[in-house]
Parts: sequence; structure tokens; C-alpha cells
Amino acid sequence: MKITLLKIAFFVALLLNAQIVLGAPGDTPPPPTPPPPPGLPLDGGLIAMFFVALILGYVLSKKYILTKKGS
Repeated sequence: MKITLLKIAFFVALLLNAQIVLGAPGDTPPPPTPPPPPGLPLDGGLIAMFFVALILGYVLSKKYILTKKGS
């Protein structure tokens, strides 16, 4: 009877120990990555684009006016 009680106590202790080990917290998560670098500036070529739009608008309006006047 003593051997059976000892075996049961041993297996209960073994199972409780296994649950404690498996329930332990894992490694900490890796640190967050740094934010990505900023993109290109919004106003980098804004002045050049403005002047190109003005010149293109002038050329297209002159072309439209000259073709309209001729007809």
C-alpha cells in the first residue's frame, strides 16, 4: 500500500512540476522597429512645377486663341 501511495504522490508532483515549467513566461518580445525615414519633401519642385504650368498654360492658350481667330 505504501508503494502505491508513493507512486501516486510522485506522479502528481511530476505533473504539477511540468505544468509550472510549461506555464512559465517566454522570452520578451523584440523591441519595436524605429519609424521609417521621412519621404521626399512636398515642396521640393513646387516652384519649378508652378512655372512650368504657367508657361504651358500660356502656350496652350495662345495656340487655342490663334486657331480660333483663324476660323
